[in-house]
Amino acid sequence: MKTIRSKMMLLSILIWIIMALIWLSMSAFNQKTVEQYNQILQRYLLMNQASQQSQQTLTSLNNYRITPTEANLRQYQDDNNTLFHTKSELSWLRNPNNEMQLDNFQNMIESQSESMDLVVRFQTDNDEDSVAKKFDEASNISKYISETTLTLISGEQKTYDAFYRKIIKRSNDLFRMGFWTLALVSLLLLLFSFRFVNSVTQPILKLTQASRELSRGNFQKPIEISNNDDMAFLARTLDNMRLNIGNLFDEIQSKAQLEYDLHKHKLMLKESELKSLQSQINPHFLFNTLNMLSKEAFLAGADKTSELISSVAGMLRYNLRRMDSRVSLRDEVEVLEEYLTIQKARFDDRLTVIREIDEEALDIEVPILILQPLAENVFIYVIEPSEEGGTLTLRVKQEQDQVIVQVEDTGQGMSLEQIEKLLSEAESTTYKGHSTGIGIRNVQHRLQLFYGVDDIITIESKIGEGTCITLTLPRGKQQ
Repeated sequence: MKTIRSKMMLLSILIWIIMALIWLSMSAFNQKTVEQYNQILQRYLLMNQASQQSQQTLTSLNNYRITPTEANLRQYQDDNNTLFHTKSELSWLRNPNNEMQLDNFQNMIESQSESMDLVVRFQTDNDEDSVAKKFDEASNISKYISETTLTLISGEQKTYDAFYRKIIKRSNDLFRMGFWTLALVSLLLLLFSFRFVNSVTQPILKLTQASRELSRGNFQKPIEISNNDDMAFLARTLDNMRLNIGNLFDEIQSKAQLEYDLHKHKLMLKESELKSLQSQINPHFLFNTLNMLSKEAFLAGADKTSELISSVAGMLRYNLRRMDSRVSLRDEVEVLEEYLTIQKARFDDRLTVIREIDEEALDIEVPILILQPLAENVFIYVIEPSEEGGTLTLRVKQEQDQVIVQVEDTGQGMSLEQIEKLLSEAESTTYKGHSTGIGIRNVQHRLQLFYGVDDIITIESKIGEGTCITLTLPRGKQQ
């Protein structure tokens, strides 16, 4: 018995040594292969990174052209610095096969950077023609960089083709050696493991059956194994899991409902933005064209025409912002003034505008486009239908920890039923404003989501005496 045990021990040690040697040799080979492969992959990634960074920097520059703010300028400068850093790292890729192409690649990156810097300078000088010319030049260079990246990667693939073939051959040899070694070791291990099969098979079969029942949704049948070993512990653990899964189903359903409600609110929040986007045809082109027309009108001495075109351009630029943007109440008042300038030119003496604005209350943050839809409502239902026109009063005042905004008119007023219809979902889906396409219900809903409170808008109206819409904006409660 001792001899058998000794032989079994010796055979076990021999098998362990063989497996250890195989594992060490395979690990060493695999590590070496992985390092070589990673080095090649890093070369590909660096080339691709240069191309992507070129396009990213161009995108940042375009954002600065559209909205020339300090934040966009800093973003462009950061991206441009990253592009230069990537250019210096490309020297690591140099080899006799790609030396000329790599020099050309780095020169193109430098040329693009210089062209983009000129765009920034001309943008500062308001030289639109030079900005457009240099931006097109930078865009063309970026396209050449992308094409050259593909050429470089193709050259790298040809350069390392022999290495790939060598790796494949080694892998095949290693696979064959591993196969025969595994077959031999498996045969030896079967001799040792056969005696343990029966003691392990039955508990496993019970656990498999129990798992199948769980997969079918049957959590009522207990899982029991009489053995006093690891299988019994596993069975008890699986039985506890069976109980916990049943309790988790209710929580999962509750969370799913919450996620559905949240998704629904997000879709509603994006509704006005989607409608605006559907009605826009190349708005950046239109904005640039309006700016050009404003300058031409000013140069021609048509100051009023220039002012109107400038107001339209300002409104367009403001409306191009994302509908989930945060702005100050001052910004909302300023864009409303642009809208009123246009309407004043349209209605002349038929329109009277009264402003009662507390400047200290204008620093509060609000969602974008909340005042203009209220003013549009006045023009659609009060000023336009009446031959005598009317008066629009805008009030902004600070009251303790909240800001009160009122838009009042001198129209015919509304009944309670008309007010409820104005704030209903049905109205918001059919409303057509002058420029926003946003109804009062939409404004109310976005303000409720923004501040997390329900009492935001109140409408006071009497037939024949006009209407007053009041926004109560709490300070320090933005979500």
